[in-house]
Amino acid sequence: MATSKSTNTYNRQNWEDSEFPILCQTCLGDNPYIRMSKEKYGKECKICSRPFTVFRWCPGARMRYKKTEVCQTCSRMKNVCQTCLLDLEYGLPIQVRDAALKIKDDLPRSEVNKEYYIQNIDAEINKLDKTIPAGQLGKSQAASDILLKLARTTPYYKRNRPHICSFWVKGECHRGEECPYRHETPTDPDDPLADQNIKDRYYGVNDPVAHKLMRRASAMPKLEPPEDKSITTLYVGNLSDKIGEKELRDHFYQYGEIRSITMVPRQMCAFIQYVNRHPAEMAAEKTFNKLIMGGRRLNIKWGKSQGRQGPSGEQTYDPVPGLPGPLPPPPVELRDNFFNLSGTTPSASTSAADLAGTSILQPPPMFMPVRPPTAAAAVLRPTIAPPPFFFPPQMRMPMFPPQPPPLCPPGTAPPLPPESAIAPPGTAAAAAVQLSTVHYPSQDPRRLGASEKGAPSTTA
Repeated sequence: MATSKSTNTYNRQNWEDSEFPILCQTCLGDNPYIRMSKEKYGKECKICSRPFTVFRWCPGARMRYKKTEVCQTCSRMKNVCQTCLLDLEYGLPIQVRDAALKIKDDLPRSEVNKEYYIQNIDAEINKLDKTIPAGQLGKSQAASDILLKLARTTPYYKRNRPHICSFWVKGECHRGEECPYRHETPTDPDDPLADQNIKDRYYGVNDPVAHKLMRRASAMPKLEPPEDKSITTLYVGNLSDKIGEKELRDHFYQYGEIRSITMVPRQMCAFIQYVNRHPAEMAAEKTFNKLIMGGRRLNIKWGKSQGRQGPSGEQTYDPVPGLPGPLPPPPVELRDNFFNLSGTTPSASTSAADLAGTSILQPPPMFMPVRPPTAAAAVLRPTIAPPPFFFPPQMRMPMFPPQPPPLCPPGTAPPLPPESAIAPPGTAAAAAVQLSTVHYPSQDPRRLGASEKGAPSTTA
């Protein structure tokens, strides 16, 4: 007896036959010229188990070949890519998108109910525009804050890299650089990201990538309003040349009445001041890390206080904690005496008659008298011996070097030289003195060719 076959085997009109796949920019790759292979009814969909047309291509150099995994009907129901099963608009997993948009799409899991449900959905999808998502997603509202924070705006081509070579991990790969797989150390097998299931990704349950993104969203910084309620100014940074005052006013006026907009073109920023505090808080909450204008994500911050105006019109600032207070005013008798002079300083209203009887102010002394220290001050401030000199006493150099003793006592004539020292030249005494002063043979005058009469001979 032949085994029973499903309805898809007999009802071939429900099989999918498409001309081009539904893919995201990351799966297509960075090369605008790619070659695809098309296999009609090549495999069955991993969600609805219906045969569909399989496309296979290489997204770029040193990348692995990719192919479609689900049919286009299942892809349009969730508005996801046929290969990576990520949202086509935000690039996020289905679980994150449905949680942010509060979509609860209960798809049947059993084979019979799933087949009946897919047939009905397929008939409805064929009546709609193929560029519009179907199902509950097509009826959802605008994007939420979490989606705008976590959305991927640029393709992530690193996801198309080849898999890790299992032979290289075991040390048995002999192909070297010709190996089409990656020669890298694999990640920890206990890592949750290492265990991903395509059905969990599609149904939005137990997706480790979604859990990681949700934890990242909960840890994102928030813009807290300042405690000073008088601050109603917002700082808008990262502006482009195309964004002017008109564009900012058109966007931020929806939150409340604007008092002024100050543009700073050199710093590429602007300051928007609201009339009241509540519109400023609403604008900061709605635009922080979410506002994109002119192709740029604008940086939203709260402005800082510029000081409060006092009753006299001058600015007053909050005291800085930890600093001493202001100095007390000087006494009345010394208020106009800047140089601590004795007596009173004549004012401008004093007449000449009044000044005639007054004495001229004495100039202050050169040195102010020093108050002798008291016993209590001596106890509180004991005298400290000076530190010893760096060098020991035997190595200290005297301040003035010792002078040699004088040749003769003061008041007396110097002694006369001996008679031999003042002998006339050419005599025997002068020759003897000259010979006695020669210490080296090179200094002997006779060796230099000099001859003197009466000089004694040194040779025997």
